[in-house]
Amino acid sequence: QVQLVESGGGLVEAGGSLRISCAASGGTLRGYAIAWFRQAPGKEREFVAALSRTGGYQYYGESVKGRFTISTDNGKKTVYLQMTSLKPDDTGVYYCTAGNRVITSSLRSQNAYDHWGQGTQVTVSS
Repeated sequence: QVQLVESGGGLVEAGGSLRISCAASGGTLRGYAIAWFRQAPGKEREFVAALSRTGGYQYYGESVKGRFTISTDNGKKTVYLQMTSLKPDDTGVYYCTAGNRVITSSLRSQNAYDHWGQGTQVTVSS
């Protein structure tokens, strides 16, 4: 059973950068689609970024495209989200998730994933 733990969140000024991490235990994430979602207070959970099961394709939400990058380490035990040019609207709890039955058309849907971390808070001040 894969377990996910996020870390690296914090407070950053607008325009700054931050990298958050997601460590997998109980196995690697090889063969898993991996994604980041976020949820701001009073809003629904929003898709941020995803890596396909093969790791060969990246997908991004429109609001973060060109600013955020999703990646993994070589052993696919840790997932990263590098965030640059941060805006106050990027504030929220960021969740890491993984699933080994996710098809391409469902990568942006939170319902497609089986394993979730507890989240890490990212706050961007104006």
